[in-house]
Amino acid sequence: MENESSPHTDWPYYIKKTWIKWGILVFLVVAVLLFKAIVSIILLTLAGALLSIYFYGFAGLLQKRLHLPATFSLIVSVVINLGLLCAFFWFAGSRLQSQITTLSDTLPSTLQHAKVQMQQSPIGSKILDYIDHSGNEGKTSAFIRHFFSSSFGILSDLYLIVLITMFFVASPVMYKRGIVHLLPENAKDKGDELLDQLGDVLKKWIKGQIIGFFFIAVFTGLGLWALGLPLVFTLALIAGFLNFVPNFGPIIAVIPALLLALMQGPATAFLVFGMYTLVQIIQSAVTQPLIQQKMISMPPVLTVVAQVAMGALTGFWGVLLATPVVAIGMKLTQELYVKKQAYHKYPVD
Repeated sequence: MENESSPHTDWPYYIKKTWIKWGILVFLVVAVLLFKAIVSIILLTLAGALLSIYFYGFAGLLQKRLHLPATFSLIVSVVINLGLLCAFFWFAGSRLQSQITTLSDTLPSTLQHAKVQMQQSPIGSKILDYIDHSGNEGKTSAFIRHFFSSSFGILSDLYLIVLITMFFVASPVMYKRGIVHLLPENAKDKGDELLDQLGDVLKKWIKGQIIGFFFIAVFTGLGLWALGLPLVFTLALIAGFLNFVPNFGPIIAVIPALLLALMQGPATAFLVFGMYTLVQIIQSAVTQPLIQQKMISMPPVLTVVAQVAMGALTGFWGVLLATPVVAIGMKLTQELYVKKQAYHKYPVD
């Protein structure tokens, strides 16, 4: 009987266990939040690195074509691109703004019109009834808002990206040297070579996205103009920019065009959907192999999984930058694991 502990003597032990459990829970919550913030910052840094690689790639093109000095080519590259951006907004900004305003004002009525047309068919009415009674509409809209939200707010994100780009453009060698210095002595040479290879992979990805943007925007605009749809300029730019988001981007880009086409009838909507599909098929069959013939071949399933995971974790930037993240991961895996395994299996004499 003397060995049995009383409730009074067990009480401090119970309090201690409770505090330990709550401490572990708080630690896990803080760790998850810190991990999410760190991943968001890494993605913004990657966006800044991609922009700086673009400026240096454009400078290299100028240096090759015009035989200009490297520093002067970089200055000209930045000035030309900023000038083109300012000229675009100067000449097309007001038209783009008015079309975006018209599109945002028109979409609610076109969506209602689409619901009315769906109610006229048995399948469409069943789909609408299922959405209304299941409550999936609110869940889907909330998921989409989170999926395409930004990390710290769009203005803060853009400010950080511009700031990081300026630092990378000003002195990229310093940051590269700093990363290499963090590596062990026997890995410095391999790390320096690997950073150059990653830069080449990202440069080719940027080149492919730019070519795809112009291809999609131009041919989509021509197709919409031929079909007589309004807001051609805005819809073409939306299709071009969303081409940066593979798999999901083309699906999202066709939605506003389909809603506007439904105002003119189901036949027009069918033609618009066929035109968007044809442009994507041509882009995938003709231009994409030429763009990615020297890039890492990325499995589509891996890209989709990365987009969903990173989108759920960090929002818009995760969806947008999932493809270069996958490219970087595959390149690192290939160089640091696959080639080493092949070397140990089949050593070179």
